[in-house]
Amino acid sequence: MIDIQHVTKTYRIGESEVTALQDVSLRIEDGEFVAIAGPSGSGKSTLLNLIAGLEPPTRGVIEVQKVRLALLSAREQARWRAKTMGFIFQTFNLLTVLTAYENVEYPLSLQKKPRAFRQHRVMTLLDEVGLSKFAQHRPAQLSGGQRQRLAVARALAGAPALILADEPTANLDHKTGLEIIQLLKKLHRENNVTLVLSTHDPSIMAQAQRVVRFEDGRVREGAA
Repeated sequence: MIDIQHVTKTYRIGESEVTALQDVSLRIEDGEFVAIAGPSGSGKSTLLNLIAGLEPPTRGVIEVQKVRLALLSAREQARWRAKTMGFIFQTFNLLTVLTAYENVEYPLSLQKKPRAFRQHRVMTLLDEVGLSKFAQHRPAQLSGGQRQRLAVARALAGAPALILADEPTANLDHKTGLEIIQLLKKLHRENNVTLVLSTHDPSIMAQAQRVVRFEDGRVREGAA
C-alpha cells in the first residue's frame, strides 16, 4: 500500500532550515493498522501529510498503491485522494455551515455520485457511527466525540482503500478517545481498509497491529 524510501523533509523558516523528517524508510502493507507514535515535533503529522500528497518530500520517494504522488499535478492529486484515501484531522475540519448529513455527502458530491447512491451511502455511514438521528444537526450542535465520529464517517464516504488519521483522539477525553479508536478498528476490520494514525497515547498504540516510533524526525522502531 505505502512505500517510503529515504525520505527527508526540510522547511525553511526565515534564514534557517528545520528538518522535520530525516532519511525515513517505511513500508505499510494493504489492510494493516499502523500507529505512528512519538512526542510532539517528532515528525508524525509531517509524515501523514507527505503520504497524502498534501506536500512533497524534499528528498526521497513516496509511493501509495504504486503511485508517486509528487509527480502528479495538483488536480490529479486531488482526484486521486478523492477516490483512494480519507483523512481524519484532530481538529475535525468539518464544514460548519453544513449539516452532519451534508458533511458526509460533500465528498460524494465532488465525485458526482447519483443522488440515490449518496443518500443510501450517507445514512448507512451515519448509522454505523451512531449519528443517524443527528443527520440534520450542524457540527456546533454536536459534542467533540460526535464531531469526530462524523469526521470518521466523512473519511469513509468514498469507500477509500486508505485512511490517514492525524492524532484523531487528541481533542477528546480518554474514554471518548478509546471509543473512537474502537470504532476505527471495527470499520478497518469490516471494510478491509489500511489504517494509519498518529498518536502519542500508549493506550491508543496498544490497539494497533504495529507501532512505528519516531524521534527527532527519524524512525527509531517498528519500520519492518
